[in-house]
Amino acid sequence: MVGSALVRKLQAQDYQHIVVRTSSELDLTNQAAVADFFAHEKPDYVFLAAAKVGGIHANNTYRAEFIYQNLMIESNVIHSAYLNKVTKLLFLGSSCIYPKLAPQPLKEEYLLMGLLEPTNEPYAIAKIAGIKLCEAYRSQYGCNFISVMPTNLYGTNDHYDLNNSHVLPALLRKFHTAKLENAATVEIWGSGMPKREFLHVDDLADACFYLMQYYDEAELINIGTGEDMTINGLALLIKDIVGYTGDTIFDATKPDGTPRKLMDVSKLHTLGWQHSVGLADGIKAVYEPLKHIPSDAW
Repeated sequence: MVGSALVRKLQAQDYQHIVVRTSSELDLTNQAAVADFFAHEKPDYVFLAAAKVGGIHANNTYRAEFIYQNLMIESNVIHSAYLNKVTKLLFLGSSCIYPKLAPQPLKEEYLLMGLLEPTNEPYAIAKIAGIKLCEAYRSQYGCNFISVMPTNLYGTNDHYDLNNSHVLPALLRKFHTAKLENAATVEIWGSGMPKREFLHVDDLADACFYLMQYYDEAELINIGTGEDMTINGLALLIKDIVGYTGDTIFDATKPDGTPRKLMDVSKLHTLGWQHSVGLADGIKAVYEPLKHIPSDAW
């Protein structure tokens, strides 16, 4: 999702030499393969968007895969970028790097100030390691490697697996399926009370392009909207957009995750960038090409 959005953004800016590899074309956990790729392509600028990602269930179930694969991906790419004298690298982290009970909104300086959310701790630790890799290579070797922390994302080329996707695409698929099947209810994990922030992936790509041009500091920087809503509110919004008329029920036996994750984006706003896609409009745009397709084909 993120990689394709970055490519669309760069193409729209008329960049002619965009080098990309899908996970099926290049195994970024393979150090030798990554080294060969960098030695052959010699990229000048690198957007490190690749990661193993998922929602609460996936993070909590595949804990070893989430920490191992993400550590390997970022270590291999960042080290090869250094060896091949990349002009600048942008590493994409995640808002889950912040402590579970950190003050809200989440400021960049809250990193490592408390315990992480247990359900996604392996993923968060891997992402924190990526931030520290960028800082260390900058400190020791003078590399212009920066780290950005996006909030929860949605958009074109999202994943809609009910067990492993993030909350927004999972809810979109659930309500769409329920509408097609005339189901009386839709069940949603947790209490519905946690609050989350959502950013359209095209806005993320725009922010990354902006920061690649104008931000060269060692400190990580948040990317988000600065606005959040409860999972219950999100469910009602998606229910309305999909046109589902049944009821929603919450399974409080399932984990809620972090109570709230709202990014402080004042640093980004000071630099001159703000998001442009509203949540309702963004979800409508995502759903439009999918609404006539059975959800098992998404």
